Amino acid sequence: MTTIIFDPDAKNEFLQSIAYYEENKPGLGRQFKQTVELATRDIADHPLRYRTIRPPFKRYLLQKFPFSIIYTIEPDHIYIVAIAHTRRKPDYWLDRTKSQSE
Repeated sequence: MTTIIFDPDAKNEFLQSIAYYEENKPGLGRQFKQTVELATRDIADHPLRYRTIRPPFKRYLLQKFPFSIIYTIEPDHIYIVAIAHTRRKPDYWLDRTKSQSE
């Protein structure tokens, strides 16, 4: 299995979303966390399986939650660029990728 590395902002989005769901309905934050963890394992096992949205970015759509995982395949790891809400600000995460390549 390939190593997964989260962009710091993606990690923050993930943690904030867990807290938001848990605050609104106890147990839902835990369910969201588990869904993302399973998705990242699947991405690590099969990184080429998911749709390319803008080369080199790929997208994994979560089931049951309106989020997608945006990632790139690097030579020695998978880089999670965003845990993006699918109904908010499309492509806001593109600026993050510039700092990674510098």
